[in-house]
Amino acid sequence: MPAWTKSLVGLLALAGGAVSCAHHGDTEVVPEHEREELLKKWDQEWSFSGIASFAHLKPVKCLIEPSENYDIAVIGAPFDTAVSYRPGARFGPRAIRAASARQMSGTSFNTRAGINPYKSWAKITDCGDIPITPFDNGLAERQMYEAFLELGSRKVVNKAPKGGDSIGTGHPKLVTLGGDHSVALPALRALHQIYQKPITVLHFDAHLDTWNPVRYSAYWQSEQTQFNHGSFFHKASREGLICNSTSAHAGLRTRLTGVDAGDYTNPGPEQGFIRIHADDIDDLGPMGVVETIIQRTGLDPEQPVYLSVDIDVLDPSTAPGTGTPEPGGWTTREFIRILRGLEKLNLVGADIVEVSPAYDNKGETTALAAAQVAFEIITSMVKSGVKEDLGGWYGNLYEDASVGETESADVSRDEL
Repeated sequence: MPAWTKSLVGLLALAGGAVSCAHHGDTEVVPEHEREELLKKWDQEWSFSGIASFAHLKPVKCLIEPSENYDIAVIGAPFDTAVSYRPGARFGPRAIRAASARQMSGTSFNTRAGINPYKSWAKITDCGDIPITPFDNGLAERQMYEAFLELGSRKVVNKAPKGGDSIGTGHPKLVTLGGDHSVALPALRALHQIYQKPITVLHFDAHLDTWNPVRYSAYWQSEQTQFNHGSFFHKASREGLICNSTSAHAGLRTRLTGVDAGDYTNPGPEQGFIRIHADDIDDLGPMGVVETIIQRTGLDPEQPVYLSVDIDVLDPSTAPGTGTPEPGGWTTREFIRILRGLEKLNLVGADIVEVSPAYDNKGETTALAAAQVAFEIITSMVKSGVKEDLGGWYGNLYEDASVGETESADVSRDEL
C-alpha cells in the first residue's frame, strides 16, 4: 500500500474515532445527583471571575435571539464618531461592565433604596452591544434606532407587582451604556415610536446639548453634521420627540458662544428645558435639586421619562475619563443622593454615556462611578414596580435597627 494511502487511512480512522467520541459525549446524560453535586461545588463566581457582563448578569445577544424577553435590559452602544473633542467612548460599555464586577446578585442589597434589584421581581438581562458601524454616522443612527426599537418592543417577562398604573408597565426598560451622547437621539426616536407621545427628558450634564448645529460650523453643513453629541436634543426637539414643558437640564457649567447669553435666550423649541446649574447645589443642597426637578417633570404615571446621564456631570477630579471634561462639577456622592431622591420618576429608559476609559485614572474612578449610576437607575426601575413601602436609607427602614441606636446616628438620619 502506498505511503499516501496509509496516511489517508490513518486520518480517516482518527476522524472516525473523534466523531464516535463526540457522539458518545453528546448523548451521555449526567445523573441528577451528580448534577446537584456539580452545582454545589462549582456554580458560583467571585467578583473578579467570570465573563465581564454587567453585574454578572446572564449575557445574551438579544438582537439575534428574538425569543429572549426581559423586564430590564442593559445594552451597550459603543459609538463615538459624533464627538467634538476627545474620542474613545466606544470603549465605554466594556469599561462600565468591568467596573460593575462587584455588583453580584447575592451581595447587591441597596441600602439607600431598601431593595436588592437583582433579587426582586424583575428579570434583568445584559443584552450585549449593538454592532454599530464606525464608518458611516447615518448608518449608525439607523442601526441604533432599529436596535432600540426592537429591544424596547418585546414582551415583559414578569408583571410588576405594582402594575397597571403606569404607561411603561407593559414594556421592557432599556439602560444604555454609551458611547457618546448622540446615542440618546435614536433612543428617543424609538421611545417616541413605542409610546406614541413626546418623552420627558431629565438630562444630567455639564453641557446643554441643545446647541444648534451651526454652532460648530455655519459654513460647512450637511445632513450628518446635524448629528453630533452637542446637538442631538436640538434635533430631537425639532422632531417633536421631547416634551419641552416638563424636561430639565441639571449640573450645567458650560461656556456659551459669542459675547452674551444668547445660547440661553435664542428662540426655539429646545429652549423648553429648565436649567439647574452645578453651582445651584451650594444654595439648594441635593434635596433642593431633587425638589426643583420633580416640580418640573412631575410624577404623572402617564408621562414617560427618559433619564440621560453624561458622566461629565461629575467633576473631573471624580470622573476624569470623559470626552469633554469641565471643572466645577458634582461629586459622585452628591449625584447618587440626587438620583435616589428621584426614584419615583416614571422611568421608561436611561443612558449613561461619555465614559472614555483611555482618559481614566489607574483606579478607574470614572467607570466605577458610571457602574454605580447604572446600579442606582436599575434599582429605581425595579423599586417602582414594588407595591409595599420599602423605605431605605432615606426612609424609615432602620428606625429600630441597631445601626440607629447611637444618638449621632439618629441625628444624621433625621437630618436627611
